[in-house]
Amino acid sequence: MALDNFIPEIWSARLLVSLKKFLVYGQDGVVNRDYEGEIRQMGDTVRINSIGPVTVGTYTKNTNIGDPEALTDAQTTLTIDQAKYFNFLVDDVDRAQQNPKVMDQAMQEAAYALRDAADQYIAGLYTGVAAGNTIGNDTTPIVPTKTDAYEHLVDLSVILTDAKVPQDGRWVVVPPWFYGLLLKDDRFVDASKAGTDAALRNGEVGKAAGFTVLQSHNVPNTSGAKYKIIAGHPIAISYAEQINKVEAFRPEKRFADAVKGLHLYGAKLVRPEAIAVMTANKA
Repeated sequence: MALDNFIPEIWSARLLVSLKKFLVYGQDGVVNRDYEGEIRQMGDTVRINSIGPVTVGTYTKNTNIGDPEALTDAQTTLTIDQAKYFNFLVDDVDRAQQNPKVMDQAMQEAAYALRDAADQYIAGLYTGVAAGNTIGNDTTPIVPTKTDAYEHLVDLSVILTDAKVPQDGRWVVVPPWFYGLLLKDDRFVDASKAGTDAALRNGEVGKAAGFTVLQSHNVPNTSGAKYKIIAGHPIAISYAEQINKVEAFRPEKRFADAVKGLHLYGAKLVRPEAIAVMTANKA
């Protein structure tokens, strides 16, 4: 592949497609990208405004209403504070650069590595969960079984309902072993047997207790235990990203073609009350 034929825009597009394809925590429907905008460099910020509650009064016929209420607002900042890169080469001796599929596969591997880093970063935001929105803890984790795994999801749902989180669009991300427990409960609707033609989200495995259930190996856990099973709604987390640069070059000390890329992103738990977290150990 001659460098003068390299088109950065095409490689960048391929990388973004692959990145979104493999995301679980960072995909649309789990997070929102409402404030993504233009991200140009590390440290860029996205300002997020929110309006406070509006007071409702009682109207009396032939009586003046009160003066207009001055609305209050609050602002939070989403900072692009994560910068990850890849940098690989294909040696001329291998002549692999003459086969576009080899370079394409290398780009997919790079996208997968970036996905993994971003996915874990977003999952780690669970630590900001609102007080009272948790079940179990590191000292006394829940130990689900096939007979009560579904009930624990119901408990998470009740927490979100009490916090006035919208019913529609709720999700929960579980580790593979917890998904295995759900499969043993007739109340769980297996996505593979749901009989729907609707497109599934990445990692989607079924429905339970009002949640779209997603499976991921990136569920946060400590030493293989104390898994943080996160349930929530897309309004909870805002995520913004950009593949900032993708460049081809010839390394000075090698006979090879090389490609490097920079992924900038940031995420923020803007509504801590819109997630619930269960700490669980595998039986």
